[in-house]
Amino acid sequence: MPSKLPGRVRRAYRNWNVADRVAQLGASFTNSRWAGADGRHYDHTDTVNSYYDLCSEFMQYGWSESLHFAPLKPGETLENSIVRHQRLMIEKLQLREGMRVIDVGCGVGGPMRRVARESGARVLCLNNNEQQLEKARQRNIEAGLDHMAEYMKCNFMDMSAIAADSFDAGYAIESTCHSPDKQRAFAEIFRVLKPGALFWGQEMCLTGAFDAGNRRHRKIKEQLMLGIALHDIATFAEVNQALEAVGFEVVEGMDRNVQTGPGIPWYQPMAGRGGRLSSAVRRTPIGRKAMIGGLKLAETVKLFPEGSAAVVRFMDRTADAYVAGGKTGIFTPLYCFLARKPRGLDSSRTMTA
Repeated sequence: MPSKLPGRVRRAYRNWNVADRVAQLGASFTNSRWAGADGRHYDHTDTVNSYYDLCSEFMQYGWSESLHFAPLKPGETLENSIVRHQRLMIEKLQLREGMRVIDVGCGVGGPMRRVARESGARVLCLNNNEQQLEKARQRNIEAGLDHMAEYMKCNFMDMSAIAADSFDAGYAIESTCHSPDKQRAFAEIFRVLKPGALFWGQEMCLTGAFDAGNRRHRKIKEQLMLGIALHDIATFAEVNQALEAVGFEVVEGMDRNVQTGPGIPWYQPMAGRGGRLSSAVRRTPIGRKAMIGGLKLAETVKLFPEGSAAVVRFMDRTADAYVAGGKTGIFTPLYCFLARKPRGLDSSRTMTA
């Protein structure tokens, strides 16, 4: 493990009772199932924030600073596949110097830095998680790109602090999948984009292979919802319907894991086989188990905060759910769409779901 990781994890955890917070994630998922049925209040935003507070540092260590999946090709590293995928997004959005772009749910800013470097566009980094937003700012400063970024702590379900028709383009990479109301989230994005602007999204979705009557399928879906802090998992059609309901024109939408040429399943880095993509042992089942054991020992000598192993154990179960969803073919994190806000609309009005 890198020498800086223990300090980063300690700063992220702020003397919390980490094991309790991991347990609370499971309780929050249970509460979400009952919310409304018995008058209970449930705020999914709190669950998502807790998830990223606990997992972000280990995500970056295990995956990359771009916390998203990408279509994989033989002979590429995972990191190179992610770069190729981000460049596809830049091309589809027709980004160029002088444009102002909104990154909806920016994570720690990995895609934003690619956009700024290669297109010259300025980016508003929008995130409701304070830790991730600050990490994005720090990394932008280190990369010499802070002047290309703006920052806003904001829930994308309510972007009323942003004027209508403000951005030339926008993207949301594995962020709006966390929304408890996808149509409401898309309505806010629609409002802040200029007429004619393009919007790229990458959604975690159920495929047509999902069978609600299949007990194993339902179990995998529940494990994914818990492990990724999802309120629900939409189908491709439900994503498109939500986009169209608020006024977007869907230009294209496809599962980018389905490739015409040679490819590697999106979940392969977590499954532990498949050439160069599995060269990072820490991503594999054996590597994850070894890390849990190492963290237990590191906790006893106070190198890592108590409860760190519980976080990685939680993430290990999530990785297993990802692989199960991928192998059964019922789940993909690579439903990518390109949508356009039509020209000539009056965006001064607030879009409603």
